[in-house]
Amino acid sequence: MTAQPGGTALLQTVTSLRELLSDLALPLDITGVELARRDRRDLIAQLDDYVIPRLADLDAPLLAVVGGSTGAGKSTLVNTLAGRVVSRSGVLRPTTRAPVLVHHADDTAWFTTPRVLPGLRRVTGADLTHDDPSSVRLVAAHGLPAGIALVDAPDIDSVVQANRELARQLLAAADLWLFTTTAARYADAVPWDLLRHAVERGASVAIVLNRVPEEALDPIGDHLAEMLSDRGLRHAPLFVLAETELTDSGLLPEDQVQPIREWLTRLGQDARARGLVVGRTLGGTLDAVERRTTELAEASFAQIQTVQELDAILDTAFRDALAEVSTGISDGTLLRGEVLARWQQFVGTGEFLKRVESRISGWRDRVTAVLTGHPAPSPELGEVLQSGVAQLIVAHAEGAAMTTARRWRAVPGGAAIVIKQPHLARLSEGFHQRAQQEVRAWQGDILELVRAEGKDRRTTARLLAFGLNAVGVVLMLVVFSHTMGLSGGEVGIAGGSAVLAQRLLEAIFGDQAVRVLAEKARQLLVDRTTALYRGEQARIADGLTEVQVDVEQPERLLAAVASMRVAR
Repeated sequence: MTAQPGGTALLQTVTSLRELLSDLALPLDITGVELARRDRRDLIAQLDDYVIPRLADLDAPLLAVVGGSTGAGKSTLVNTLAGRVVSRSGVLRPTTRAPVLVHHADDTAWFTTPRVLPGLRRVTGADLTHDDPSSVRLVAAHGLPAGIALVDAPDIDSVVQANRELARQLLAAADLWLFTTTAARYADAVPWDLLRHAVERGASVAIVLNRVPEEALDPIGDHLAEMLSDRGLRHAPLFVLAETELTDSGLLPEDQVQPIREWLTRLGQDARARGLVVGRTLGGTLDAVERRTTELAEASFAQIQTVQELDAILDTAFRDALAEVSTGISDGTLLRGEVLARWQQFVGTGEFLKRVESRISGWRDRVTAVLTGHPAPSPELGEVLQSGVAQLIVAHAEGAAMTTARRWRAVPGGAAIVIKQPHLARLSEGFHQRAQQEVRAWQGDILELVRAEGKDRRTTARLLAFGLNAVGVVLMLVVFSHTMGLSGGEVGIAGGSAVLAQRLLEAIFGDQAVRVLAEKARQLLVDRTTALYRGEQARIADGLTEVQVDVEQPERLLAAVASMRVAR
């Protein structure tokens, strides 16, 4: 793209995108997230260091970054073009740790403010030993024309990681890359990888091939030109410098750099040519910003999908647990052990069951005489039933919590949540007590159901004869009366108990009323368990709060990309 983009609308759109990227959350360690996080950091840095400053001042001097491999002669080239030593050079590596920005004296005001490279502190002066990588040293030099500035950057393949990162940051902030390499290293992989990124970005690039033996000027120059053409840099200016001795001042002979100086001078003096370079780089950079933002929107959507998957696992675990409780309430599993023993104490040898069954069909209204002749179910039976229901609720809740943690560990990004918050795999403190409280409250619900059903005079008399609490216990037994979960001799015992409990309630309320009462009572217990589980599920879901991402985040990023295209 050679047309120079600009305008207030585009600047506002890019600034808004910068804010969205700043708020972009990628908290889950899922596949590809490290790359996405790095892209986000790099993209923010490029917007801050180059795109926003350049859009805000399209007429600002062109910024050319001199970058390249270790020992390529970057500092010597900068010094020569500046007309004096402004950047330290030598055989010790790395020589350039902090960037040096060389500009014409008339352009000083453009660089003393954090207009470009806002993250680097400004330092002025001639101290060549200054090597604080968090700063940029500004040097005015009349050897450069007004309208263009050079930055001597650290080595792109430095042994120091911070130097490599700073070099890439500086190159991303450049209008023009003045890429420097040597006859011995021009085919190295690292420089070409960086040049590939330059092509993808659409940046303006010029190549300086340094220290070429006289006899190899043509063959090496031709080979490099061919490599550039093959990699999309056919039109990149190529300057070949022969191997030569430095002057007493440590500079290259002027005749060696004359073609580069003339080219830079034309750029500095020709606003149109300078605008073409800026427009090409800025346009290519905006293309890359759009592409990378779209990729970040996809990364954000992947985060959202993972959170939704984790939430679905949690929901399924507690939904299944509730279904198990609902089944356990009515499949007879609660009518085991001590419950059956307590009930048998009340029933006795079975003669009571025979008496009730033989007489109910003939004189239902006289069953009170039978009931009053036999003791009501003991309070211990109700307590045993209550304990059994509470244990059932707690056991399945524990299973849901452990299942959630186990399945979360199998999801990329989920294991870190469980490791960081191990309490999510356990029930919350006090859950057992809350379960018991809900079961006791459910027993109160049952008594209210029985009381409401026994309002007429005849039914009230039967209730009084047998006792409200006793009838409530019997109704609990009817709710738990199915025998699908039992085996062996338990089936007969529990089955007989169920028949007796059913007959007793039918004698008091009637067949249809008992069925309605049992269903209402069962549903009330399910409802209370549901509320209890929802609270526990919400507690575990809170563990996702620190990894929650805004579900509208990808849409906003894509909308920002669309707005950029319109503004351009």
